[in-house]
Amino acid sequence: MEHIIDCKGLQCPQPVINTKKYFDSIKEGTATVIVDNDVSKSNLLKFAKSNGFVSEAKQKDNLYYITITKNADSCQPMNFDDRKLTIVISNDKLGLGDDKLGAILIKSYLYALTESNNLPTDLIFLNGGVKLTTEGSDSIDNLKVLEEKGVHIYSCGTCLDFYGLKEKLVVGEITNMYSIVEKMNSSDNTIKL
Repeated sequence: MEHIIDCKGLQCPQPVINTKKYFDSIKEGTATVIVDNDVSKSNLLKFAKSNGFVSEAKQKDNLYYITITKNADSCQPMNFDDRKLTIVISNDKLGLGDDKLGAILIKSYLYALTESNNLPTDLIFLNGGVKLTTEGSDSIDNLKVLEEKGVHIYSCGTCLDFYGLKEKLVVGEITNMYSIVEKMNSSDNTIKL
């Protein structure tokens, strides 16, 4: 019997994450994912293609039914566990434009990162990014999950002082610019958000 993954009403990236979790749990098989928007449909088709899975999308009554099949010989994404990745987050919002949307996007990004197979070694928070590691942040739970998975989380001490947040740090540890430079320079790859 074919497995159904009902993702109606779920926002990006949740349909892909739910689908990934299912396919990570099986060696081979088929599932039909049900979504209610074109973005989720496209993202699921990209997910299937990037993993070497066979996929087909059908539309009926304003819903998309994406059938994905994982064969035993399907390729798996490359794992870079032996490489050091540093992600620098310099704002409590992601992208330029509307601040409300930016806050939603950074929370979504950190959640999606908790579900990734290729976790960063270090997350460094600078400038307004330190607000994400302190009391009142909507991202604390996701950051704690990342920390539990072995990701080192650092917040710039000068930045915490500037915003008056040093005593409100909830997750990770305080660091300095010299250590930040060393971590970035010794990383195989550094991504700045």
